[in-house]
Amino acid sequence: MNVVFAVKQYISKMIEDSGPSMKVLLMDKETTSIVSMVYTQSEILQKEVYLFERIDSLNRETMKHLKAICFLRPTKENVDYLIQELRRPKYSVYFIYFSNVISKSDVKSLAEADEQEVVAEVQEFYGDYIAVNPHLFSLNILGCCQGRNWDPVQLSRTTQGLTALLLSLKKCPMIRYQLSSDSAKRLAECVKQVITKEYELFEFRRTEVPPLLLILDRCDDAITPLLNQWTYQAMVHELLGINNNRIDLSRVPGISKDLREVVLSADNDEFYANNMYLNFAEIGSNIKNLMEDFQKRKPKEQQKLESIADMKAFVENYPQFKKMSGTVSKHVTVVGELSRLVSERNLLEVSEVEQELACQNDHSAALQNIKRLLQNPKVTEFDAVRLVMLYALHYERHSSNSLPGLMMDLRNKGVSEKYRKLVPALVEYGGKRARGSDLFSPKDAVAITKQFLKGLKGVENVYTQHQPFLYETLDHLIKGKLKENQYPYLGPSTLRDRPQDIIIFIIGGTTYEEALTVYNLNRTTPGVRIVLGGTTIHNTKSFLEEVLAAALHKRSTETSQVTSRPASRR
Repeated sequence: MNVVFAVKQYISKMIEDSGPSMKVLLMDKETTSIVSMVYTQSEILQKEVYLFERIDSLNRETMKHLKAICFLRPTKENVDYLIQELRRPKYSVYFIYFSNVISKSDVKSLAEADEQEVVAEVQEFYGDYIAVNPHLFSLNILGCCQGRNWDPVQLSRTTQGLTALLLSLKKCPMIRYQLSSDSAKRLAECVKQVITKEYELFEFRRTEVPPLLLILDRCDDAITPLLNQWTYQAMVHELLGINNNRIDLSRVPGISKDLREVVLSADNDEFYANNMYLNFAEIGSNIKNLMEDFQKRKPKEQQKLESIADMKAFVENYPQFKKMSGTVSKHVTVVGELSRLVSERNLLEVSEVEQELACQNDHSAALQNIKRLLQNPKVTEFDAVRLVMLYALHYERHSSNSLPGLMMDLRNKGVSEKYRKLVPALVEYGGKRARGSDLFSPKDAVAITKQFLKGLKGVENVYTQHQPFLYETLDHLIKGKLKENQYPYLGPSTLRDRPQDIIIFIIGGTTYEEALTVYNLNRTTPGVRIVLGGTTIHNTKSFLEEVLAAALHKRSTETSQVTSRPASRR
């Protein structure tokens, strides 16, 4: 179960099926992102695709010597654009591939528009999601819910993305969902409806143990997206932001023009592939080794070129040298900026207190530590409010809860109201009333013993004590112990055996820390393959935008309900 390979295969097949000769790739906004995540432009150029165009671009030139490969989402807008295109074709022949199921009526409309008979093929290739890592996918949807309920448009898009994922991996799963979430049940029902309606598409070879789709809700664990991260990929996303593998470095002091935006892709960057799951301390020493290796090679390239053989060797090695030079400058810049932010924002100290809030149960120590950090001028208002949020979630019902005092401390520190109002919004989103699980206290004797022993031994790293709640959920699922009264099956069938192929989907977004958990479980659990996806991949900033969007919608709904009540007569 490799989502990057699945999407890559679809794109390779499109290009191969169109045959030799020069080609243009026509895409929409979303499929452009889908393609760019698995192929570089230079890789596609090698396959005779010389032009990349958007279907909604109005000033495209007519180029009858090119074949057109159209890879589009089956939306009404795209079908309309295609109809216009086919009435006045700009290219010699069209190979049309939709990223999901297309209706018969839309195919009929396209056939009627194709008066010049330029369409060679219309097919469905189910690459309708963003493949991030081999075991991680996203739909790039921020703000999928309105209060506690789905935004209907996003529910439809999520259903399409999830069913496309199942089709691309050739899985017809049994479905379980988080009972405490209406959104999870609703999505489970929508996916089931598509599987029932398109049953012919889902007729795959039966496996001894059926695959399993488990649908979860971000509300159940609002802690994980709030924490600072210390492994490379997660840390880059938390502090700099990763958008379709691209990192915007334009705000970095003194940045050179060619490093304003860099790409971090494990497929095309060996250093990143080897280091994305390592912690920050290890990255630092590996960067040093990379630099030393580069320095060793550098003088050789600058030796005098006295013979033809010297010149030949230089030309052969130059592309590798140039690539290595780019890799070195990119990672040195990224790691340098991470180091600057860690120091400037006092993140080591902040993160240590975050981890204590997430993993320990010492209320008075936690309160003291937060108050101390709120006095520190280096701690930004963003990090200050994050600490208070973690406290608000953990000690929501504690007898000595001091949240009003901490809110006052935030005000005295000069934290803007925009940030302060996020604290009650977050408790509303992921507090005790919203959760179906108990995030903070161990559930059984085994877990209590584990926590006790962990306390005795201490932890290898105070900055990585936290394990996402997803780890416990998956651990129980793999062992066949996940409670059906909390995670029921949709429909009458249940799984008798332990699951082997597991697809996890988190409504409201997943995180790179959870992706690391899945990566480690895949590595250490023989016979089990897990793929993780979410409506988006969060860092703290995007997660708080999601929380705020849900809260604002809830408030506006409540206001409209109040104003629409008839006035009582006296």
